[in-house]
Amino acid sequence: MNGPVEEVVLLDEDGRAVGTSPKGSVHHAATPLHLAFSCYVFDGDRLLVTRRALHKPTWPGAWTNSVCGHPAPGEALDDAVRRRVRQELGIGLGELRLVLPTFRYRAVMPDGTVENEMCPVLVASTTSGDAVRPDPEEVADAVWEPWPAFRSDVLDGSREVSPWCREQVAALPAEPWTAAAADRSTLPEALR
Repeated sequence: MNGPVEEVVLLDEDGRAVGTSPKGSVHHAATPLHLAFSCYVFDGDRLLVTRRALHKPTWPGAWTNSVCGHPAPGEALDDAVRRRVRQELGIGLGELRLVLPTFRYRAVMPDGTVENEMCPVLVASTTSGDAVRPDPEEVADAVWEPWPAFRSDVLDGSREVSPWCREQVAALPAEPWTAAAADRSTLPEALR
């Protein structure tokens, strides 16, 4: 039996919620602007890097940050991140910090499918002792990598990652786990 249909929050250019769309059909050649998030999970200076499941409709098999997702209508950002990390990776999070509240991107796949998101970026620490258990429906692989080497390889182009990960890594500080929390008043209005 199928569960409830997951919905994403559609946005106007000012970040205000203007409706919802089923997650399963929101991405296409004319994807509307919608709400998302990205999270980078750290254990010290090691980053949990994931590879998207090979059957995902957008960027299948691409290596990327730890987890991406979409807050449900009315769901608080931190709750959405913790929910998605638990679902996709089977781990809990300790501290969760907003670092790039205004990140936005648009990317087009070779088949014309578009990603078009306001996508705040957060960093998190793991809950001690949790083993990573990727959900194969979402994640093909997950590995811990030293952040300095990962960051360097992404920035010099020698490491293939998703388009949003490349832009985010360029915008993140050299040591994201020590970054001050960003001002939440700058988040898209739909998350305030």
